[in-house]
Amino acid sequence: QVQLVESGGGLVQAGGSLRLSCAASGRTFTYYTMGWFRQAPGKEREFVAAISQNGGRTYYADSVKGRFAISRDNAKNTVYLQMNSLKPEDTAVYYCAAATSPCCSGSYYSYNYWGQGTQVTVSS
Repeated sequence: QVQLVESGGGLVQAGGSLRLSCAASGRTFTYYTMGWFRQAPGKEREFVAAISQNGGRTYYADSVKGRFAISRDNAKNTVYLQMNSLKPEDTAVYYCAAATSPCCSGSYYSYNYWGQGTQVTVSS
C-alpha cells in the first residue's frame, strides 16, 4: 500500500495561486494513477484532476480546466496541483488519492488510498 501526505494549502485572495504537494511513501509510486479531489463544507467530495503513472496523460474537471495543472515527479514520489486564478468557490479541503487502476478516472470509488487533506481557502 501507499501513504499520502498533502501540504501547501492556505489562505489566498481571489485571483491568486497556490501549489499543493502530495508526498507518497510505501509501495512503488509509479504503480499508481494519482488524483486530486476536494470537499467543501456540506458538499460531496468531487474530482479535480488525475494523472497517469508516467505523467503522460492528465484529466480535469470542467470547473478547473485551464486554471489548474496536475503534475508528478516520480523521482521524488510527489504529485502536485498548481492552482491559478483561484475563486472563492475553490475553497475546500483538497485530498490526494492513489489508484491501482489505469488513468484517468474521476470516480471517488476508483481510488484506493487517500491522504488526510489540506485546507484551501480563497477570500473574495
